[in-house]
Amino acid sequence: MSVPDVKIFPHATGLASKTVSEHQDKQDLIFYSGWFCPYVQRTWIVLEERGIPYQYVEVNPYKKEKHFLEINPKGLVPAVEWKGQALYESLILCEFLEDAFPSQTPHILPSDPIARGRVRIWVDFISKSVVPAFMRTVMAQEPAKQAESLQEFYSALRTLMAQVKGPYFAGEEFTLADVAIAPWIVRDYILRDNRGYDRSAVGGGWKEYAERIESRDSLKKTSSDKYTEIYGRYLRDEAMSEAAKAIRAGRPF
Repeated sequence: MSVPDVKIFPHATGLASKTVSEHQDKQDLIFYSGWFCPYVQRTWIVLEERGIPYQYVEVNPYKKEKHFLEINPKGLVPAVEWKGQALYESLILCEFLEDAFPSQTPHILPSDPIARGRVRIWVDFISKSVVPAFMRTVMAQEPAKQAESLQEFYSALRTLMAQVKGPYFAGEEFTLADVAIAPWIVRDYILRDNRGYDRSAVGGGWKEYAERIESRDSLKKTSSDKYTEIYGRYLRDEAMSEAAKAIRAGRPF
């Protein structure tokens, strides 16, 4: 059983809605999206940061069109179709956009090979440590588990912040490391309002860094204002609700 389609708001809201409306014309690059998905937002941020022409197509994760499943057997967003060929997975897509559109600027990977490798190392840390800790904190139901997961999240953020050169991860350049964590910064008010999270409690400049990230135009233009409705299904005492099962199954919330 899946979450009923009617419970998923059907389209982006806020500034993201305006961005969607501006990207309906046909382009060589088709961006298959789910407005609510943080992984989608990673790729969307890169498209907007670099000014790459694209056509936005919304995908209902529980009612996928035949063509989408033909080009993307996993059926997950984000995905892109470019000149008849398809790719998926958010971070792979971010690097694809860097490689396929070399004349578009700014770039999201440093030109120096050591700096580029360092960004990739910490992107991996964000994906394997920061994001899972965020989700465990969201899904924890018992107060003790919530407190434990929140401390785990704080610890992961402190480890990351120790590597941030400022003002962005790699210094003056906004890179893939910043992109990788940005969607969860945009959504951290969910933890603030429901799990006692406080940016200031992280220390090490995290609050200032998070505010700097969320103030970028690419973040504003790809952010909606209905995330609480998505996460609210399993913030309450519904640990085994259909929404929680969807998260654990890897569906794109």
